[in-house]
Amino acid sequence: MIRRTWQNIDLDAWQQACTEDPQLQEFLIAADVTFGLRSADQSVQFVCRDGQLQGARSDQPDSADFTLSAAPEDWSKFFQAVPPPSYQNFFGMRMRVASAAVEGSELAMAQHIQIARRVLEIGRMTANGGTSGKPDTGPDVPAASKAAIRSGYVQIETGQGPLDIFYETAGQGPDVLLLHTAGADGRQYHDVMTDPLLTSRCRLVTFDLPGHGRSDMIPGAAFGSYSLTTDYYADTVFAVIDALQLHTPVVSGSSMGGEICLEAALRAAGRLRGVIACSATDHVPGRRVPWARNPQVDETVFVPEWVYGLMSPTSPERYRRKVWWGYSQGGFNTFKGDIDFYSGEWDARERVAQIDTRDCPVVMMTGEYDYSCTPAMSAATASRIPGATFWEMAGQGHFSMAENPPLFAEYFIRALDHLGV
Repeated sequence: MIRRTWQNIDLDAWQQACTEDPQLQEFLIAADVTFGLRSADQSVQFVCRDGQLQGARSDQPDSADFTLSAAPEDWSKFFQAVPPPSYQNFFGMRMRVASAAVEGSELAMAQHIQIARRVLEIGRMTANGGTSGKPDTGPDVPAASKAAIRSGYVQIETGQGPLDIFYETAGQGPDVLLLHTAGADGRQYHDVMTDPLLTSRCRLVTFDLPGHGRSDMIPGAAFGSYSLTTDYYADTVFAVIDALQLHTPVVSGSSMGGEICLEAALRAAGRLRGVIACSATDHVPGRRVPWARNPQVDETVFVPEWVYGLMSPTSPERYRRKVWWGYSQGGFNTFKGDIDFYSGEWDARERVAQIDTRDCPVVMMTGEYDYSCTPAMSAATASRIPGATFWEMAGQGHFSMAENPPLFAEYFIRALDHLGV
């Protein structure tokens, strides 16, 4: 019997592992798509019909709705047990690897990317002798209780009228304000806010931006019209600091939250003890995507997939799954509206050198697997801020505080030490 392979992966074993994978079976419900993978002149097609993956074909005419293509050497890196940065997910390859491309219908790709992503993950497991099945949720360690987290509402003035902001707090000591990422909310910090090494050292505070999570919507705004700006974001952060009467807090955030930390440092004027900007730089091009708001694409599936690959492949799956699930719950256009700031309106390339780190010290740290804001991008920004400090977070991705909270806590403590908190 001839052994069928693609990229030296046994196709029969790959297809069998797909058949046995419960997560893929859920993604396949009602799917009617054929997608391909191409490596030079070799290709394979996966046929999805009637809620099943019906075949992995390497000997059929090319009839795929869309094909993910890359050079053989790049696919080899992708299928390593622990792939190098940018190769953990095809979106990362497409953004940072020259050979990666989508052939055929981009719309079909956006509609079915969750299926292609999971099939590729199963292929990686198959290539390295693993099997699919029940998702790995990490060590059998009970999750820390959130009972000590306290919550409430505080009212701020936004220019469109008063607005109630939901906030949470845990711990005691100097105030540390934590800012969530685009399209998300303060729940991203729950596992950080239950870490006794942090709560015994400082008072952690997080809040949901207007129109996010449990905070009020922006008054009078039409559904879908939201688009975040630097001024609105910075004004909101300082309004919450004032409303909660936080005393010269440290402000920390990741992604767009890291960007606004740099803006806050510019505007600090003695109001902050310092900032810890994670996964931040002075400008991030290339992250706005039309599929995040397209009537033919399920926003609650595409957006989680768009961000899922930004995490490290070594981060525990139980945390990565929580990030995916949180992103499936964002409000209409909330993610895209935030990305309008993160990868559009935000541009501080001509201003970051004006940050006075004697008044507001700046620590920057970025995960090695972050292909949106790479460590090199953050390091370059830090080098333009006199007195700023940067380090790379090994084993972390873009959502460091949520994808691997225990590891993040180690880096965060190092940052607090640097700030003298």
